[in-house]
Amino acid sequence: MENQVKWGVIGSGGIARRRTIPEGIVPAQNAKLISVYDISAEANNDVAKEFNVTASSGMEDFLNSDIDAVYVASPANMHLEQVIACAKAKKHVLCEKPLGMTIAEAEKMIAVCKEEGVTLGTGFMMRFVTQHQAALKLVQDGKLGKPVYGRAQLSCWYPPMEGAWRQSPETGGGGSLMDMGSHCIDLLEMFFGELKSVSCFTNNNVHSYESEDSAIVSLMFKNGAMATVDTYFCIPDNSSKNILELYGSKGSILAKGTIGQGAAGEMIAYLEGDDAGYDAEQTRNAGDGIAIDPSPVNTYLAEIEEFSSAILENRKPQNNLEISLQSQKVLAACYESAKTGKIVELA
Repeated sequence: MENQVKWGVIGSGGIARRRTIPEGIVPAQNAKLISVYDISAEANNDVAKEFNVTASSGMEDFLNSDIDAVYVASPANMHLEQVIACAKAKKHVLCEKPLGMTIAEAEKMIAVCKEEGVTLGTGFMMRFVTQHQAALKLVQDGKLGKPVYGRAQLSCWYPPMEGAWRQSPETGGGGSLMDMGSHCIDLLEMFFGELKSVSCFTNNNVHSYESEDSAIVSLMFKNGAMATVDTYFCIPDNSSKNILELYGSKGSILAKGTIGQGAAGEMIAYLEGDDAGYDAEQTRNAGDGIAIDPSPVNTYLAEIEEFSSAILENRKPQNNLEISLQSQKVLAACYESAKTGKIVELA
């Protein structure tokens, strides 16, 4: 493992086959795909053949293969057992979100990984969008002033499908909020810091499956900023522009298409500095924005390379276990608020 981390993948179909394997692990300079495992032997054999790696016949066979780290992309209800098995086999783990089905599950996984001395992280790849990182620097440098309000929106059309584990709380932990809202909340926390409280509504507006197809979250941050997240499984893909808006006392950063699985979108900063006076006419000048367009990177590649580097350098990864647990706590608070109709304070 001098220059490359040898990877295995659990849950080789789905997002792993579409994105993380071909765009992340295979092209990464510091990573090498060795073996894959999926409960569907047919799907697993297809992936192994496509990428010329070993198709493991079971978890024991998989964990005995010559791997250093595991990317877990199975349904959420399998994460606890699989992450713990990997940790006890001394394999580092990058687990797709949610880390667990509950806070208790997440804490157990974290405890075992610490005990076994392996690195644990969660797949919040949208943090690696270069436009998000450029926006974060503007916020951290005070260019936005005091944070005031944010909005993150991510929706898609996800109709009822047989065997779709995200459509059942028993296998996915939740619906649009758990699957997509978690990314939006994580990004807003990256920009605005620690949360104080949340309020949430969920619903099944269009689809009849058990998990929610609609969710709205109101967020209150410790620094006084507020934000909203809206995320739906019942809005057509092209009608959802994946909006990100950040407002502060000195301006705003407005984007569309930066949230999602792509590498970049459109982002413009409207920064006014300290000398903005009161304008009774409230004039709007559309041409005063500054385009934020750093060279894009593939977020799956950036995520794998960063996690691999953390393993090779024996350091904490950017998508670390603290972020994993925080996401679990915030999502639990959101679902509690949706159930009780009350504002829920975060510890």
